[in-house]
Amino acid sequence: MMALTATTWPIAAAMLPFERTMPKRDDDDTIRSMWSQALEEVADAGFDNVDLTDSWVACADLVPRHRAMLREAMDDAGVSAIALSAIRRSIIDAEHGEENLAYSHRTLDVAAELGIGVVSFGLHQALTAAQREVLWFWTVPGHQDRPDDHEARRLAVRRFRELGEHAQQLGILVSLEMYEHTYLGSASSAVQLVEEIGLPSVGLNPDIGNLIRLHEPVADWRETLRATLPYSNYWHVKNYLRDEEPSTGAVMTHPASLESGFIDYRWALREAVAAGFQGAICVEHYGGDGLSVSATNRDHLRNRVLPRRQTAHGRSRVAQQYEGSER
Repeated sequence: MMALTATTWPIAAAMLPFERTMPKRDDDDTIRSMWSQALEEVADAGFDNVDLTDSWVACADLVPRHRAMLREAMDDAGVSAIALSAIRRSIIDAEHGEENLAYSHRTLDVAAELGIGVVSFGLHQALTAAQREVLWFWTVPGHQDRPDDHEARRLAVRRFRELGEHAQQLGILVSLEMYEHTYLGSASSAVQLVEEIGLPSVGLNPDIGNLIRLHEPVADWRETLRATLPYSNYWHVKNYLRDEEPSTGAVMTHPASLESGFIDYRWALREAVAAGFQGAICVEHYGGDGLSVSATNRDHLRNRVLPRRQTAHGRSRVAQQYEGSER
């Protein structure tokens, strides 16, 4: 496979900035118009690709005619869906785990139908009432997976393996999104989870922005990336300002563009390429005009960060698994 370059690297816009729009009875024209407007805004911002984040449209819950309408809206806008991210649908949720597992299987089927090559899942659960009441939800603790609940962790492995086997049958990838206080919340735990799943179709989405925004001590983001990038097959990128007051322990964070935040993405992408990462990238941003900031982030990656020419690159552990599975 030829190495990707700044001009050929697939970079998608997340649909996070857009309000949830799901069809209701007898409103096809209205919903089609809303989908078209959002996708045309994405195209006008210079994007060719989108991540169909299910906080915008839960594709797995669309009936066939609505899936066809969504495809038509993308075609009309001139954008392609290269990824689908299922948000807050933990397959080990004590109350909704089985329901979320079934939803995840439907998500894989819809992704294959729409020609989408990668689906991102996670273990983060629904926002709590307290999180929904504050400006930035990550400033209030949410659900936390218990490190000593070995049965829950084994359940995560079993169910992700089940999804990975389904994805292999469909010819698509599963990417597990790193997220605080879950079994995907640290480098060691996330890598161990992927190794226990043991499928070439399952890798990591090293979304370290989810980790460094916490108002608490956090691990060194460089060390987290060094450990996880060889296992990564897709990547949500976003950045935050972070300030720590040593005398009080107070921490403040705020969304920022890729080039101005706490994470040095020039360093991060150089390490990623060296580790063999060749996956699609999704630019995200919370607050304000998230789409415009995402476009700025895309331009920063293409103009200053990603390699300008094809160079030899290492093979990621995910790629090595594929080669081994094909022999």
